[in-house]
Amino acid sequence: MNDLHAGLIAGFSWRSDPPVWPESRAYYADYSAWWRDSSVLAAIGPALAGLFHDAEPTVVLGTESHGFLLGPLVARHLGIGFAAVRKKPERASNDEVWLVRRTPPDYRDRHLDLAVRRSVLRTGDRVLFVDEWASTGGQARACQQLVDDAAARWLGAAVVVDALENSADRRALNLRSLIHVRELNRR
Repeated sequence: MNDLHAGLIAGFSWRSDPPVWPESRAYYADYSAWWRDSSVLAAIGPALAGLFHDAEPTVVLGTESHGFLLGPLVARHLGIGFAAVRKKPERASNDEVWLVRRTPPDYRDRHLDLAVRRSVLRTGDRVLFVDEWASTGGQARACQQLVDDAAARWLGAAVVVDALENSADRRALNLRSLIHVRELNRR
């Protein structure tokens, strides 16, 4: 775990594009080096699963796009399946049943429609949500509602970086992380 922790911090940087006057410089998180590092990729699925070592999930849930990368890594480690949550879903046919929820405002003040096929999120499932970053918790809360809509059980949210400002959201989501954003601000 210490090697993964060091690899996550080493592979992270705050970047900015040149400001366009009169705007000030805006910084964004760049963790693209995580996906290039084979040791991070090998360790991150087991580490995220380990945050809920006693929970016994039956399915891992993840949103586009990084949840689609991390979720299968966690599911593979646990020996269970993965349920994909789409942003702005478009149905391929009318015979598919979808569960759909709208997020509260995200870090860009957008509302997103999130949807999952009912056939992959089943009644009675024990669901572990996985993502790379939690900043407002909006996507995780919408996914928690999707789990409730399916009459499944939300176990919690396993994320790489916890950037939540509100501890009540952290408790409501049962959010656990590998690192906290404060550790990335020191660099």
